[in-house]
Amino acid sequence: MKGFRDKVAVVTGAASGIGRGLAERCAREGMKVVLADVEEPALRNAEKVLKAAGADIRSVLTDVSRLKDIEALAKTVLDTYGGVHLLFNNAGVQAGASIGRPLWENALTDWEWLLKVNLWGVIYGVKVFVPIMLGQKTECHIVNTSSMAGLIAEPQLVIYAVTKSGVVSLSEGLYLQLKRINVPIGVSVLCPAFVSSRLGDADRNRPEEFHDPKQAPRQTEKPVLMKQFGNVPVLSPEQCADVVFKAIREDKFYVFTDPLVTRLFKQRADNILQGKSPEMPRII
Repeated sequence: MKGFRDKVAVVTGAASGIGRGLAERCAREGMKVVLADVEEPALRNAEKVLKAAGADIRSVLTDVSRLKDIEALAKTVLDTYGGVHLLFNNAGVQAGASIGRPLWENALTDWEWLLKVNLWGVIYGVKVFVPIMLGQKTECHIVNTSSMAGLIAEPQLVIYAVTKSGVVSLSEGLYLQLKRINVPIGVSVLCPAFVSSRLGDADRNRPEEFHDPKQAPRQTEKPVLMKQFGNVPVLSPEQCADVVFKAIREDKFYVFTDPLVTRLFKQRADNILQGKSPEMPRII
């Protein structure tokens, strides 16, 4: 996809972080933008700010872990704009209490919440929006947000990494299937390193059904990667959006925000190919 003006974009997790940066960039490109997020005050604020800047914006309160919410989002998009051309399956969460815990001590509610938002949210987005795009018979693009954690071995973010590696595999399969039927729908998977966001405070939006009253509160730790790679740049959401839009224009599948991602993934790939056991990521 080369041109964006007057086309329709849908962004999940659009009220803050990477999603907010993507939504703002869509607006600057002259797109009609539908913002979706579960955090209503932040969502309404994002809508207000972008509208004040002259953008054509709609917002839809959306919990991506619920299929009915994604279906309602799609209905609003079609009723308002008649189609969709650019889809960002971006909403994601991290359970602070799970960081650094042994897997056998992680609450099942942490697993359920992260899987429902980070992976099922993308599954639902693909399930609902791809048929719409296929019916339009026009150029479209899908960007699924994964993470550097989905490509490397990192012992503190295991649940998060499981969900994000699933997004990579889903995106690869989707790309190949769409290519096989020769339709004009591009696919990219975004695997950012460090981007400024409120991911570390995601528990503010955790539904009651995914709380475990038996799980003792735990002070959130910085993941090992952030401790070890303290000098690695943290991009702003706007800088991340620049990288993403360049990748869309170039029809690039794997989207990395920092060369660090490539280096760390190569370490893991080399270990696999050489029959070595997993090891902690390291800068070389």
